[in-house]
Amino acid sequence: MFQSATVKLTIWYVIILVSISILFSFVIYSIASTEVGVRITNLQESNPPIFPMDSAVFDTIRELQIHEANNSLIGALVTANLIIWFAGGFGSYYLAKRTLRPIEEAHEAQSRFTSNASHELRTPLASMKIELEVALRDKSIKKEELRELLTSNLEEVNKLTQLSHTLLQLSRLDHANIPRSKIDLGVLTESMVERWNKTHNRIKLQNLRKLNVIANEASIEELITILLDNAIKYSPSNSTVEVVLIKQPLMSGFKIINAGEGIAPDTLPYIFNRFYRADESRTDSSKKGYGLGLSLAKKIVELHNGELSVSSAPQQNTTFKVLLPNYKTTPKLPRIPRRHE
Repeated sequence: MFQSATVKLTIWYVIILVSISILFSFVIYSIASTEVGVRITNLQESNPPIFPMDSAVFDTIRELQIHEANNSLIGALVTANLIIWFAGGFGSYYLAKRTLRPIEEAHEAQSRFTSNASHELRTPLASMKIELEVALRDKSIKKEELRELLTSNLEEVNKLTQLSHTLLQLSRLDHANIPRSKIDLGVLTESMVERWNKTHNRIKLQNLRKLNVIANEASIEELITILLDNAIKYSPSNSTVEVVLIKQPLMSGFKIINAGEGIAPDTLPYIFNRFYRADESRTDSSKKGYGLGLSLAKKIVELHNGELSVSSAPQQNTTFKVLLPNYKTTPKLPRIPRRHE
């Protein structure tokens, strides 16, 4: 579809280019041929031949010279136009391809997103349907078995609820302009770490300090939750997850460091893609997600004009680094005393 659109757009570009070049060629030929005729006439009149010559012969020579000059001009214009058309054809194809590339990428991303979302929704629904059909056909099913069935279905419903919630968040953030204000990132991070340590008790906060940034507090809480959950999920249960606060002249933020199997270099560029899961063997089935968390984290940071980066390697620590714009206070101007003081 996009290849056909590229060819069609190229043809339109070339048609416009050819039309403009032909129009300018006619204008240039008309002006130049008139100017050549005038110049040749003036030159011959100002420099009469040494030997007497019949006026008819004189006019014939003049017309022949004008004709030869016009032919040379036509040849030059044709050659120039051919070069322009040839180069313009390649240039038009390049521009058409470049013009349609963002649309093609967006279309591919949307198709991939729809396909992945459909797959993720279809799997738990199919599982629930099979379990319910088996239960309905079994007339001797016991109360305990029904309880297990309902518990299993409830787990699937919870997964679908979480998936739907994340998809709605991503869809909302795609066109969002979230309000931002001054927040103390140090205090917020400390409270989030304390909250997570109530259930996991293996997160260590380092370099605690006051960090005033411009951000949306609810979104940053969601961001920290995603990154802490990711760090705990992909690290050994007896390891420590480190959270280090960072202060820079223009931006401040934090690093979240966790031990584990690490991330392969060929996988690293894609971990922020929606529905991307690098290696399902890294976690057991109870910890598998939908591959949306890091994509949501990336979107939150982008909306804050911040930076989110990751560094990792197999069998090494994984570090996620977040930087947000600092809150800048307006400097107070010196007080100018009044004359009567």
